[in-house]
Amino acid sequence: MGHAAMAATAVRHLRSAGAATTAAAPHEAPPRPALRAVGESERPPVDPAEFRRVLGSFPTGVTVITAHDGAGPAGFACQSFSSLSLDPPLVVFMVARTSTTWPRIARAGSFCAHVLGEEQGALCRAFAVSGGDKFAGVAHTPGPVTGAPRLGSVPAWVECTVQAVHTGGDHLIVVGRIEALGADDDRPPLVFHRGRFRRLGP
Repeated sequence: MGHAAMAATAVRHLRSAGAATTAAAPHEAPPRPALRAVGESERPPVDPAEFRRVLGSFPTGVTVITAHDGAGPAGFACQSFSSLSLDPPLVVFMVARTSTTWPRIARAGSFCAHVLGEEQGALCRAFAVSGGDKFAGVAHTPGPVTGAPRLGSVPAWVECTVQAVHTGGDHLIVVGRIEALGADDDRPPLVFHRGRFRRLGP
């Protein structure tokens, strides 16, 4: 018996047994699970006081950021200042989105960041408060490129134009391109650590 005859005989047998001769329906995939974002109740809580305590273990320098928006000088104390890039020369600082000084710096489009010296804790406190004339009794001159107020007697200063602004939670991340800078290498900086001003050891 040839192959064709054998196949015909098999088909007749299956039909007589009541078996289906058509191809089985393709297997259906199970339904895909619903995708969703993690709910607030599922996220591990971070206590704000504990957040500050732990992150306060990281010592930082202390800076004052200043600008001139046409209405007058503006400025605020800032710990979150850092170098970012060598080519092009960029720095970065973070500012709270609730800051009343930031809109003035944004309007100016430029700023000057000042590294404070170890004896300038009072100057930092003056610029850390909200409202009032923070520049009262503070010597300053226009920066050589942007005109942003440049404070006198600081260990270092960096004059910048605002290059980019990014959101970062309840803060803004401000990137500045360096236009001019200078430093007094003999002046030790002011350091902030665990809620207190510190000085570098010998």
